[in-house]
Amino acid sequence: MRYVSTRGESPSIGFLDAVLAGLAPDGGLYVPERWPTFTPEEIAAFAGQPYAKVAAAVVGKFVGDDVPAEDLALMCEEAYSTFAHAAVVPLKQLAPGRHLLELFHGPTLAFKDVAMQLLGRLYDYVLSRQSRTMTIICATSGDTGGAAVEAFRGRAHARIVALFPEGRISEVQRRFMTTATDKNVACVSIQGSFDDCQAIVKQAFQDDQFRHAVDLSGVNSINWARIAAQSVYFFTAAVALCAPARKVAFVVPTGNFGDAYAAYVATRMGLPVARIVAATNSNDILARAFEDGRYARGAVSATQSPAMDIQVASNFERLYFEAVGRDGVETGRAFRAFASTGLLDIPPSAHAKMRELFQGASVSEADTTKTILSTLNETGEVIDPHTAVGVAAANVLRLADPATPVVVLSTAHPAKFPEAVAAAAGVVPTTPRATPDLSKKPEKFDRLPADAETVKAFVRVFAGGQG
Repeated sequence: MRYVSTRGESPSIGFLDAVLAGLAPDGGLYVPERWPTFTPEEIAAFAGQPYAKVAAAVVGKFVGDDVPAEDLALMCEEAYSTFAHAAVVPLKQLAPGRHLLELFHGPTLAFKDVAMQLLGRLYDYVLSRQSRTMTIICATSGDTGGAAVEAFRGRAHARIVALFPEGRISEVQRRFMTTATDKNVACVSIQGSFDDCQAIVKQAFQDDQFRHAVDLSGVNSINWARIAAQSVYFFTAAVALCAPARKVAFVVPTGNFGDAYAAYVATRMGLPVARIVAATNSNDILARAFEDGRYARGAVSATQSPAMDIQVASNFERLYFEAVGRDGVETGRAFRAFASTGLLDIPPSAHAKMRELFQGASVSEADTTKTILSTLNETGEVIDPHTAVGVAAANVLRLADPATPVVVLSTAHPAKFPEAVAAAAGVVPTTPRATPDLSKKPEKFDRLPADAETVKAFVRVFAGGQG
């Protein structure tokens, strides 16, 4: 398998090189040169299989010959043995035709664990064989940082720096990062928004001298291995609901568009999907793009679903690339212009192509709160604010075939947002017994301004001290 940049100005590379590189040198994102596929019979055969086995099959299509099949299978077994539920990502029925896909049974109680636990093992596998140590820098709107720290803490061949927006994530989310005592972990509170954190990461990757000096890598959803790993649960959920014999619709709470794009990836591999709903909070750049055809950056608003407080959805570039017929020149032009103007008018033909599968839905703070309470009253399920955004969006979804099953992705355990859940529903969610009590552990993090040069200087010192 070879990977190409969405901007068309970087040479194709193999899977492992794409994983370690993160962002392409031309500023684009890596995508497969061609889409690997499954036959309907192969998809149907996933029914009843252990999750780790399905993961090895799906991710294996993207790995190609870079990792022996038996080694990848072992990594998948190890990664998903860290989950508290035997099914890893169980499907729970809320109502007739309506289901929750619980993605929060990993060690940091968020869907990011599904990909990150495998990614940590992939890095270890490659870097140990190369006798190499890399510096990983990630921006987090709440859950990526905790999952990345958990996946990479204590590993001999990786240092990790997690950037998070000060005051804009929950205390539980923050503590999953900042209570780590391992020497290869550094956490930084940035005085700005998640978009500021993400912009700093992109600037770091575009600085060739810095990138080589610290041997930089990234594990945000720009990393193709994360997309590949997240595409797996769309297969397992759909097959549990009789795919490929019938289509399934997915409602995905989304900010950076990685999870919703992973659903698209599953369709390109052969999974029949009726609809993908990109459900956003008031930071609705994606909902507006799908509905109106204009991808326009706005000011970031702080909400009770902070992991979605994003106004620049990195993975949208990957979908745009496909929608304009894989034209790298056009994609590069469009996203360079967007970086400077904050505005991208999607060509009508490309927008129509996106609309064949995607729709957007924006959910207000008031409706998020109401949905947490109504879901508890009607089903007995306590859900977090991000999941509530998805459930609220599903309530207004209209499908050509009303018998189509609808799956809402439940992206985080409600215990990660106890204040918001208690305010909405009057109940304090219970933390799973297997989760360590972080409330009494001391925190360790630095505070820096939203300035790329300042952050790069910090990373240089950290990487040097760990080298």
